[in-house]
Amino acid sequence: MQRRYITVDVFTDRAFGGNQLAVVLDAGGLTTAQMQAVATEFNYSETTFVLPPRDKANDAEVRIFTPVRELPFAGHPNVGTAFVLATLAKEPKPRLLFEEKAGLVPVDIFRERDRVISTELTAPQPLSRFAQCSADEVAACLSLSADDIRTDRHAPQVVSVGTPFVVAEVRSREAVRRAKPDAAAFGRMLPRDGAFSIWFYTQDVPAAEASCERQARMFMPGAGSLVEDPATGSATVAAAALFADLDPVRDGELKLTVGQGFDMGRPSILLTRVHKQAGKIVSAHVGGSCVQMMEGTFKLAGVA
Repeated sequence: MQRRYITVDVFTDRAFGGNQLAVVLDAGGLTTAQMQAVATEFNYSETTFVLPPRDKANDAEVRIFTPVRELPFAGHPNVGTAFVLATLAKEPKPRLLFEEKAGLVPVDIFRERDRVISTELTAPQPLSRFAQCSADEVAACLSLSADDIRTDRHAPQVVSVGTPFVVAEVRSREAVRRAKPDAAAFGRMLPRDGAFSIWFYTQDVPAAEASCERQARMFMPGAGSLVEDPATGSATVAAAALFADLDPVRDGELKLTVGQGFDMGRPSILLTRVHKQAGKIVSAHVGGSCVQMMEGTFKLAGVA
């Protein structure tokens, strides 16, 4: 059986920006091991596999794999998969519902003149705040000094709205730029409460990047080494929920524009919204634009 795939650049409006994603459209019949092998072959930060939904009220079951493991939920794979399915759809829908390991993920579709221009997911789980990490630990992981890590707003902490990450604030844009992952320090600190990766950010955004209110980077385990992710929607929306939780505003919508990938030549723009009511987070969202890049087919030997 020939299986169709489409690749997209996510969280960007131009080719060769954002985060790469491969979407395998005809994944029925593939085993978990085969999906993992295909994701490793693509070697993008994530590959998604689209399956028929278990509940016909939903649009698809979506499984998400990095080159080394399956994820219960991730941001840019949902944004990109929804973009691909909505673009292919003969009957446009304003929202798609994806079944995932972390729960049901709604993704809203935005169009102009019958063309899909962006998508936005709703996080499948409420904000969870887990273990805190010391400035020394995080600084060592990023090859920075403890003075480069800010703790006055919040300590570095594992947070999740579906997939856990360490979220840490860095004092300056310059420090974010010179950070490098240290494998030995990662091995000492992580995993912690299910977190394998560190998403770190600064509010020190220069005028040239002023469309963003935060600049972020993310280091994570790859195939045999630590790698950088150009855009991490699941970490960004978890961080946005953390910021909203810390904000004294009790009711309303808190919006944030986050840049990521600028320091690796794949600039990404992630748009977040968090709704609060009576001091509690009601929902958290992240979205952005996508660009379709390539499409093709593949056939696995010995698989019908």
